[in-house]
Amino acid sequence: MKPNKFYIDGAWIAPSSDKAIPVINPANLEACALMACAAETDVDKAAKAARIAFPKWSRTSGEERAALMLKMADAMEFRKEDFIEAHVQTMGIPRHLAYEVQIEGPIQAVRYYADLARNIDSDQSEGGFLLAREPIGVCALINPWNYPLLQMIGKVAPALAAGCTMLLKPAEQTPLQDIIMAEIVDSIGLPEGVFNLITGVGSEIGPKMSSHPLVDMVSFTGSTSSGISVAMNAAPTIKRVCQEMGGKSAFIIAEGADLQAAIKYGVDNVMLNTGQTCDALTRMLVPRAHYQEAIDIATKCATEHVVGDPNSQETTVGPLASMTQRERVVDYIQQGIDSGAKLLLGGGEFPKGLENGAYISPTLFADVDREMVIAKEEIFGPVLCMMAYDSIEEAIEIANELEYGLSSAVWAESNNEAIKIAHQLRAGQCFIQGSYFRLNAPFGGYKGSGNGREWGEAGLSEYQELKAIVLPD
Repeated sequence: MKPNKFYIDGAWIAPSSDKAIPVINPANLEACALMACAAETDVDKAAKAARIAFPKWSRTSGEERAALMLKMADAMEFRKEDFIEAHVQTMGIPRHLAYEVQIEGPIQAVRYYADLARNIDSDQSEGGFLLAREPIGVCALINPWNYPLLQMIGKVAPALAAGCTMLLKPAEQTPLQDIIMAEIVDSIGLPEGVFNLITGVGSEIGPKMSSHPLVDMVSFTGSTSSGISVAMNAAPTIKRVCQEMGGKSAFIIAEGADLQAAIKYGVDNVMLNTGQTCDALTRMLVPRAHYQEAIDIATKCATEHVVGDPNSQETTVGPLASMTQRERVVDYIQQGIDSGAKLLLGGGEFPKGLENGAYISPTLFADVDREMVIAKEEIFGPVLCMMAYDSIEEAIEIANELEYGLSSAVWAESNNEAIKIAHQLRAGQCFIQGSYFRLNAPFGGYKGSGNGREWGEAGLSEYQELKAIVLPD
């Protein structure tokens, strides 16, 4: 592995700067790698390589691109143990969960978009014109640390399928997965300049990537504040910007729902990936008549989760991704306590025996008022806020009142009842009756949670321009 080099124009090259930063294992706070930091010169090299490669790559057939992508997926499967190790070291996910949660989906996604690529070349005949879908050009892909491989492939796979070239940057906390992907790209014979990887600090090179004049489109996943910066930097050159940003998703449990099943689903959702999931259902809304019963069930479900060493088969909740993230979550927990929310479980203390890592216990709050900070802001940790409501209309109002609109969920007496409620929620996705993430379903937000969509055919469309070839009468 080459964390001290960049992959640009089909070759591993030395960075233009000597600056490097350690990659920290959050389970023991020890450095597991040293990562090179790109400067503006490196961004420029990557963008130029992608621009030069674009004309030829964009003219390859969908079948050619699909064949290379299937080779990529096979190579990813072959190196799954390397991916597991990278995720365990850089973000502390329990080893026995890493493949299912972080790696299996990306491999499936590459194959999914390879299938879409096969059908990409045909123009669509409309009334009096042909509709062509063409690659948008050079794409700058800026990725987060919480699902580093999944989110990277969610950009790379549709971009490749569409015929785009790219320069991409992983989060500085989790670069190893992307470096493995660059090694895979190198091994399968992807043409030079199609895939270019640089590493570095997001606040330093993100603006350079999003403002670069050779870049046609930016796809960003991260915080809302950083997303605003990306959009502002991209605006002067009129780039397309696709953004998936913050969330504070509501889970409405309606009258008649299977309370036990619904609450276990909700608690497990928030504890997954140590709560570091942008669409986590962190606001659980329960009918007041069932509120105490719901609290009892949620407390029992949360205590079944085991915080511990990522290498233990018993662990279901590993450390947070960094001590900085831990400090952020602890601050929110304290704000919840100070504002009068009832702490049912957990809190800001280190779990016993786990003081030398970024560990925190599953935390449940009851009696959360809709005006409290913990009810309105994204915490990004294993913290669940339980709220009572008096009518379904009030629950929908609470769910919709925040600046975010990334995801949501409903569990009702039946699918039909849940769908009726889902249609009233201002969010880009709604999971009903205990459903889970699907690669072929579009994912993205309303309001402050972003614009554009990832995944599914909609995700492919983000990397395409529409051209109308108007026919004579």
